[in-house]
Amino acid sequence: MKDTLTYKGFMGSVHFSADDKVFHGKLVGVKDLVTFEGDAVDELIKTFYAAVEDYLELCKEVGKEPLKPLKGSFNVRITPELHGRALKVASVRGVTLNRLVQTALEHEVEGKHAYMKPLKKVTKSKKNKSPDMAKDK
Repeated sequence: MKDTLTYKGFMGSVHFSADDKVFHGKLVGVKDLVTFEGDAVDELIKTFYAAVEDYLELCKEVGKEPLKPLKGSFNVRITPELHGRALKVASVRGVTLNRLVQTALEHEVEGKHAYMKPLKKVTKSKKNKSPDMAKDK
């Protein structure tokens, strides 16, 4: 997902519906379904910030953690051929398949020999204090 917004540690997906002529998205990594939308980019950003603030307030009121707790394990669906190749590489390197996958993921999210750059935090500009330049807290 390359089209995202971030605010206060939350990430929101961004999509456009040509049929409805509206931008829309949802918070990623939360326990609940939290959506936002706007007819223009500026409106989408404002509704995203408002959705985060509303969700934080709701979580505070009911006494729950807003971010989904992660267990550190998940299923990965790959082809049997790739599974076999990965198992052979892990064996040759003397590591478990889990360790091989963990290393590959670490390289991917850190931007090492990956197809994309690592995610960067948005920093507050001294010249522009608009909400879309807010520091990721």
